[in-house]
Amino acid sequence: MLGNGRCEAMCIDGTKRLCHIRGKMHKKVWIAAGDIILVGLRDYQDDKADVILKYMPDEARLLKAYGELPENIRLNEGIAGGLDEEDDNAVDDYIEFEDEDIDKI
Repeated sequence: MLGNGRCEAMCIDGTKRLCHIRGKMHKKVWIAAGDIILVGLRDYQDDKADVILKYMPDEARLLKAYGELPENIRLNEGIAGGLDEEDDNAVDDYIEFEDEDIDKI
């Protein structure tokens, strides 16, 4: 995001383009780093584009499953996407109560 309704997007063809967020999306749809967006290229300016649509995470996963996105594209899987649940050194972030403790509460 660059501010003033603009962002910089890395397109699938390897070109980095300055994108303008259309007025219908401005301040209604928030775009973050790592989001998959649909841009409309301009005929008269190759280095600029317009943001048309932001894909939701489930839509982006479907696009990748259908082969519409290249295999090397990493999707934003959320905060827990990179955590390994079978990590032996992980610290449990819950408190275990005995039955007597629960009765006192």
